[in-house]
Amino acid sequence: MKSVKVSVIISAFNEEKYIGRCLRSLINQSMNHDEYEIIVINDGSTDKTAYALDNFKSPKEDLIKINLITNKTNLGLPSSLNKGIVSAKGKYIVRVDADDFVNFNFLKFLSFYLDTNPDSNAVSCDYYLINDKEEVIKRVDSDEIPIACGIIFRKETLMNIGLYDESFFVQEEVELRLRYLKNYSIDRLQIPLYRYRRHENNITNDEARMNLYANKIRKKHNIDL
Repeated sequence: MKSVKVSVIISAFNEEKYIGRCLRSLINQSMNHDEYEIIVINDGSTDKTAYALDNFKSPKEDLIKINLITNKTNLGLPSSLNKGIVSAKGKYIVRVDADDFVNFNFLKFLSFYLDTNPDSNAVSCDYYLINDKEEVIKRVDSDEIPIACGIIFRKETLMNIGLYDESFFVQEEVELRLRYLKNYSIDRLQIPLYRYRRHENNITNDEARMNLYANKIRKKHNIDL
């Protein structure tokens, strides 16, 4: 049996509507199933997310190492992600949001990039912005408009920078990226392997909260965003 190469981290809070689509896209990857694991953190969901996750506890899926971490209360996204990263067995880490999904070759292509470029620390892929009907709105360059997901990191680099700052309940990926790029680089793979869903419940729709944490980033890093 091969050792786990890639750990996929998914934090889910009240994602009963989308988590199944997300997991199906990850279970049906072209990468060998014994080379990756899926870690799902149920972050104190109060809807039917737990029930939706129970549907993936069959012997077949167990071969793909779906590991469930359950928070009794809602701890917030960065804390949950850190739990997943610390428990990960893979040498590579990639985050996927519970309301998004990925291409069949997502894990194979991203991990192959790091396998064949030993001096690279991380690589992001381009993505399709989609609507709630999974219709493509546009293709996006991941360097021009970076997102939190669709980036595969060498695990030790994330550990070295101290993981996510758990005081950033939103904009956590922006803050992490600023610290990451002080020490490491993120390459770009010009293939749209990620599907980033836009819908009415996106956290980024809360403009006041986004601005609050943008100001927090400005103060912490003494920069303009």
